[in-house]
Amino acid sequence: MQSFTSVPFKTESGLSSINGVAKFSAAGIVLEFESKLFGLISDGVKEVRLALPDILDVRFKKGFFKRGAKIEIRATTFTKLAELPNKDGKLTLKLVPADFERAKNAVEKLQRDMSETAASLPPVQTPVSQLFEDETEEETRQLK
Repeated sequence: MQSFTSVPFKTESGLSSINGVAKFSAAGIVLEFESKLFGLISDGVKEVRLALPDILDVRFKKGFFKRGAKIEIRATTFTKLAELPNKDGKLTLKLVPADFERAKNAVEKLQRDMSETAASLPPVQTPVSQLFEDETEEETRQLK
């Protein structure tokens, strides 16, 4: 059984056009892509893996009548998106109308997985120094 959802995408970076596949799973997103300069000269297929902790948020933008639909991904670190064209740390994957429902479902499932993972994490621990911060020596009594 396939444990991920594949969504083909396109994006641009200056003179390069990028075609690829985004694989969404409960562990994160794997982006496989090929960049072509002027649409002709390829530099090979590359892969970028974004684990759930590396993803800040994922959004699905509908577009107009399924045209212009896109997925926007923001990562917690800029180094993860360095190989892909991004604007202000946001990667935009453009979709074809035929993949509209598949992409929407994949993003919704990933958002659920991200919220479930965040809910399952233990609460943030408060440092001991902050627990007793309000205590002052003026309130301390001398023992007799």
